[in-house]
Amino acid sequence: MINVGLYYRVKEGHEAEFEGMFRGVVEHLKGAATGIMDAKLYKLIGGEPEYMIYTEWESMESFKRFVQSSEFRSTTQKGKEIIEGIPRHRVFREENP
Repeated sequence: MINVGLYYRVKEGHEAEFEGMFRGVVEHLKGAATGIMDAKLYKLIGGEPEYMIYTEWESMESFKRFVQSSEFRSTTQKGKEIIEGIPRHRVFREENP
């Protein structure tokens, strides 16, 4: 299992649209057996509208398939209208002591 944090700065006034897109994408991913296990949306407290999407994936391969999918490209294309700057992501895995 891997965990991915996806970080987005949303243009002011587009928060509800971004949150709706998140819900739609997660519903699709879970229904399509893509390897996603869970996804949660977090919003920065105070300051600019900034979000972190925390996801759990069965494997790095399942995450890579998602990032290379037409659905991901379609969503990111739409997101360009409401996202400021370049989104970033970081991949983590649990380390067992």
